[in-house]
Amino acid sequence: MIPRYTPPDFANLWSAERRLQTWLEVELCACEAMELAGTVPTGTASHIRSLELVLDAARVDEIERTTRHDVIAFLTHVEELAGAPARWLHLGMTSSDVLDTSLAILLRDAADLLTTRLRAVLFVLRKRIDEHRNTVMIGRSHGIHAEPLTFGLVLAGHYAELARGLDRLHRARDEVAHGTISGAVGTMAHLSPAIEHAALTKLGLRIETVPTQVVPRDRHAVFFSALAIVAAAIERFAVNVRHWQRTEVQEAEEAFSPGQKGSSAMPHKRNPILSENLCGLSRMVRAYAGASLENVALWHERDISHSSAERMMAPDATATLGFMLDRTRTLIEGLVVYPENMRLNLERTGGLWASESVLLALVGSGMPRQEAYVFVQRNAMRAFAQDGTFADNLLADHDVVSRIGVDAIRAAFSLEKSLVHVQTLIDRALAISF
Repeated sequence: MIPRYTPPDFANLWSAERRLQTWLEVELCACEAMELAGTVPTGTASHIRSLELVLDAARVDEIERTTRHDVIAFLTHVEELAGAPARWLHLGMTSSDVLDTSLAILLRDAADLLTTRLRAVLFVLRKRIDEHRNTVMIGRSHGIHAEPLTFGLVLAGHYAELARGLDRLHRARDEVAHGTISGAVGTMAHLSPAIEHAALTKLGLRIETVPTQVVPRDRHAVFFSALAIVAAAIERFAVNVRHWQRTEVQEAEEAFSPGQKGSSAMPHKRNPILSENLCGLSRMVRAYAGASLENVALWHERDISHSSAERMMAPDATATLGFMLDRTRTLIEGLVVYPENMRLNLERTGGLWASESVLLALVGSGMPRQEAYVFVQRNAMRAFAQDGTFADNLLADHDVVSRIGVDAIRAAFSLEKSLVHVQTLIDRALAISF
């Protein structure tokens, strides 16, 4: 994590202090479960809790320089602070019980922070959809003018996509919130299913079905893939903003605050810097999804090839997506929309967007589709070359007029007809609950 792209709550979540405190909580909950099972003296965990230990990350690092093992360094430090009762901690456990179970807790909590942010994005996006339900613009395919729609409908498509992302995030949270207290190679030789159940229940986690000393990494791959898909959805919106803000298009742009500067060289510049930033950060979050898939295949019951990657990817991917969601909310709230330019761009081709309506009218008159296509296209290409308007060309084309008549040609250019179902589609998106 770098401070520039790390929200404060994520910095706290992934701090060394929070990590060590989570490890301690896992150990204490396991200890309490062992007390219930009669394998640890009653009151051990409560005594250690009463000491209100303040773990020193620097001291753990100092010990680790000798032990070259982080969990042993942690346990050594706890024994320094808690004294003799701490010898009962970690009984029958292995390092992965602590590391994987605590990682599940931290990823679950990270998912909650991300969920709150994604809900906030959906909330502000919903407001902008309602604001622009009837703001007509040209739809594009391949970046080229296609047929009319409304800006509200475009935003509704992004809304539905992000709502699906929220649903995936919910499911990914459940997927990754699995821990294990099962010991070496996951057999519970010195523990029991009852101890594991009691400890994980207290921690608010589910039990891994068959731990192999580690929680299988397919769960983590699901989690990081869900994050990557949300990041990709954000990028799709950001790419659209970048296009809308182009000087030649100018249909919408990022807010430009007083005192803001767009270029060190050109004082006139107003650049889509937020959107470009989101596109770049999306690449990083997606890259971690690839690493998470590589982590699935470990040697036999476990190795630690996943560990180094996860120490980077867990904080980086979650914090980066958290930052992206905050920035996306700001971008949507401040987005400046230019309906008049949308209308001008719609009219730029002189009604070429009506070509399908004319085509369907000819087909409806009994003309073979491919023959009708030729009739419409020849008039469209003349208009494209600025040889008359599309409507005038059609009205002057005897083959077309003789088939469907003047009124049908004029009706093909009806925006009301083109947009008849737009409100239904928008309502269908906004009906998605989250």
